[in-house]
Amino acid sequence: MSQNKAYKFRLYPNKDQQARIHQTHGHCRFVYNHFLALWNTSYKEDGKSLNRCLMSKVLTKMKKQDETAWLRNVDSVALQASYECLIDAFNRFFKKQNNYPRFKSKKNPVQSYTTKNTNNNIAIVGKRIKLPKLGLVKFAKSCEVEGRILRATIKYHASGHFYVSIACEVPDVHPLPKTNQSVGIDLGITDFAIFSDGRKVDNQRFTAKMEQKLKREQRKLSRRYEQAKKENRVLRDCMNYQKQRMKVARLRERVAFQREDFLNKLSTELIRQYDIICLEDLHTKGMLKNHKLAKAISDVSWTSFVQKLMYKAKWYGRKIVKVSRFYP
Repeated sequence: MSQNKAYKFRLYPNKDQQARIHQTHGHCRFVYNHFLALWNTSYKEDGKSLNRCLMSKVLTKMKKQDETAWLRNVDSVALQASYECLIDAFNRFFKKQNNYPRFKSKKNPVQSYTTKNTNNNIAIVGKRIKLPKLGLVKFAKSCEVEGRILRATIKYHASGHFYVSIACEVPDVHPLPKTNQSVGIDLGITDFAIFSDGRKVDNQRFTAKMEQKLKREQRKLSRRYEQAKKENRVLRDCMNYQKQRMKVARLRERVAFQREDFLNKLSTELIRQYDIICLEDLHTKGMLKNHKLAKAISDVSWTSFVQKLMYKAKWYGRKIVKVSRFYP
């Protein structure tokens, strides 16, 4: 049975490739916002929503018009993926899985676009990756990519770093050998996890460790913002402000990566060691309403940890049992 796997790597595009990536981000954002506005107007006037066929025709006409002919400069599949993303957002909204779709902003800390693999236009060539409209781009190849490449998502973070996420279809993931062991896990804040056999895993408190340094750098950023505002200068042209903004973003990114690395290593260790893992079905969203604990709960990332256990258990033939939070 085939499974989908994703790989994430750091990209090192040259200046021309960076400009093309930023251009594609802007074009995809424009297409998404344009069709969201059309969707809202159509629903208010006629009570009808848009469909995939209609949006495809409208996008084709937009490329032929003089006012929006610049849409032809970027990857056409990425533009199509933009309205596919909008359709998916509305489908999840109708299923009450998320809020009503909002317009995308160029001020978002993460900008991304997705393109699909057609005619082998996405491929790994040595230490470079071939991407549509970008050609060969250097990337940090930390592991081998297995399976057939389905699509790639190119992201730009506020830290100034570029990343690519590659989704692949792996024909067969071999289950891990049976260990005939099971464990129950109690997730907490003081200790990240307490196991039924008495073992404990300390809470790393990544945000708390970086908090003082982050506060200091954020105060610097605030002062530079106030100075630019006082001088009536555009923030985009204030190089000291931009350098400090990027410094703060990189600190936040470092915290996120430390947490991600910890959760990945712990979840992989548990999947290899136990056949059955029992977890309490925590209502994290409700617990976050406690303002005294919200920061600490967000830092431990219980939801992300459980998600990692779930998909890794599916890959390697393990079983995850969720115990009701009201069970005595």
